[in-house]
Amino acid sequence: MTNALFTAVNLGQHTLNNRIVMPPMTRSRASQPGNEANELMAEYYAQRASAGLIVAEGTQISAMGQGYAWTPGIYTQQQIDGWKLTTDAVHAKGGVIFAQLWHVGRVTHPDNIGGQQPISSSAIKAENVKVFIDNGTDEPGFVDVVEPRAMTKADIDMVIEQYRQAALNAVEAGFDGIELHAANGYLINQFIDSEANDRTDEYGGSVENRLRFLSEVVAAMVDAIGAERVGVRLAPFTSLNGTVDANPEETYTAAAAMLNQHSIVYLHIAEVDWDDAPDTPASFKQAVRQAYDGVLIYAGKYDAEKAAQTIEAGLADMIGFGRPFVANPDLPNRIKQGYPLASHDPATLFGGAAKGLTDYCEYTQ
Repeated sequence: MTNALFTAVNLGQHTLNNRIVMPPMTRSRASQPGNEANELMAEYYAQRASAGLIVAEGTQISAMGQGYAWTPGIYTQQQIDGWKLTTDAVHAKGGVIFAQLWHVGRVTHPDNIGGQQPISSSAIKAENVKVFIDNGTDEPGFVDVVEPRAMTKADIDMVIEQYRQAALNAVEAGFDGIELHAANGYLINQFIDSEANDRTDEYGGSVENRLRFLSEVVAAMVDAIGAERVGVRLAPFTSLNGTVDANPEETYTAAAAMLNQHSIVYLHIAEVDWDDAPDTPASFKQAVRQAYDGVLIYAGKYDAEKAAQTIEAGLADMIGFGRPFVANPDLPNRIKQGYPLASHDPATLFGGAAKGLTDYCEYTQ
């Protein structure tokens, strides 16, 4: 039933031996101070190198781009060197790994960004959103986000340059490519979704204007490292971190068509995955498939059977399995062999050390 997951697929210059993606998942284990990737993280990703593609956890492109305590960056030489530990370890096991480049925009607190006011498309506070800060213990302290300031044109130009440099840094760190995080209510999503963007300049109002920042960031990264090494993640129907679009099918079909013009190597769509969440409309998946010619990845609420069916139906080329990869480092083999899946410990997802990160075992009969 799952054979479709174990056929080869081309991703840019790589031939992947299965269609199972480990999607980006924040684990907040970066070394302090400096938010540097480390040996523990390298071990974690290497354990999961049998995925067709690994997308590493969200990695901030600047100090202002950080939303949560203890997440890794990729804007200092020490951070680049830290990530080399991971890419070397994954490549030694034959894996392919992309970096997810991240700027959270308004989804942060001054305590995480050196006391500054966050930036966003607009001076609109995300309601009922909390982030965690380092309160001096191993347990994160959760605080409300604050009102951001609207980005000026100079701010926009600066952040586009930070994304371009981060893409170059990722290649220097040994990543096979990058995924632009344009989903889940973070900065680029704050431009895309109508209810988070009240701008009256060329970056607000119409769908074309709200997609402009995304397009300019992608263009800068494609110019820097090549379209075959650039993927983008979108979340059309989620309301995570307070971003909502009035007409997501129209907006995100247009986004897919625009990204197709940039010839990016993949488009990664995060579906809503909370309990009782509605399914993504089939009409939308068909529209995206028609609008975008590259590798199409979906993630959210998939089991092996549903994943295989989606690929067989031609609606996706690869499927991401998030939480199952936490407790099942050998997830592709477990799926292939029909072995049972282990469950993760939610208390160890964010922060801490090896417990709940690298101490999950491969399946033995």
